[in-house]
Amino acid sequence: MSVGVNISVCAYPSFALSTRDYSISSSSLYLDRKILLRPVSGRLRCKSYGKRRIEPISAVKESSRVPELDSSSEPVQVFDGSTRLYISYTCPFAQRAWIARNYKGLQNKIELVPIDLKNRPVWYKEKVYEANKVPALEHNNKVMGESLDLIKYIDTNFEGPSLTPDGVEKQAVADELLSYTDSFSKAVRSTLNGSDSNAADATFDYMEKALSKFNEGPFFLGQFSLVDVAYAPFIERFRLILRDVLNVDITSGRPNLALWIQEMNKIEAYTETRQDPKELVERYKRRVQAEARL
Repeated sequence: MSVGVNISVCAYPSFALSTRDYSISSSSLYLDRKILLRPVSGRLRCKSYGKRRIEPISAVKESSRVPELDSSSEPVQVFDGSTRLYISYTCPFAQRAWIARNYKGLQNKIELVPIDLKNRPVWYKEKVYEANKVPALEHNNKVMGESLDLIKYIDTNFEGPSLTPDGVEKQAVADELLSYTDSFSKAVRSTLNGSDSNAADATFDYMEKALSKFNEGPFFLGQFSLVDVAYAPFIERFRLILRDVLNVDITSGRPNLALWIQEMNKIEAYTETRQDPKELVERYKRRVQAEARL
């Protein structure tokens, strides 16, 4: 049985799970399975993952969130001395910077400014960030972007618990893992689009091995760091997509990854940024139904 499904990974059709920050370009993630699939209890199961056991995904931790600014919103007073982090609640790239800001305890020093990317304000591009994407950080009379650069900048330039590893070895491993984020995302997407049925399995095996490098704790470098911040939003989404679309559990047979997810869900700085998995699934279903009618 062959299946062709168009999946929008983020809440918006223009989002694709690449490692470039969320921009205005129109693209989406496609599931055009070329490998064999078989129905299992009314769901789809990828043959190569057939023995993976599905576990419930933890519910999102609720937190109070200010409304997103849209095309009807008044412009913010840029460069008035305030420090602002411009995000979208549903963008994984922005989620990286949001997690770093929360973990550093900077809620009162870095104002969170959520943007409605479906109906973004014209003034955001004109007055704030010409690239017209999120995340963006306004600090010291300048605006900068790119999520991996921002989490490093926030860690270096603001007070709070350090997210930078100690020691030459850990720094080298951190650099390697941060540089791998693009390959990680591409590998999972290549399985979802049917071009390489084994790529996702291999890259999650890579994650499992990376998590065994240091035995000081359950995180990539032992202690919670920039590496965990960089991967968390994407593993969160890929886990949800693979579970609900293909009935695949990425943690089955991967105890280190399972423990990492468990421990990540204890970190409030992260859980405050998560979306409700059920709401995301419903968005995916609506997107699939809309594409089917075209």
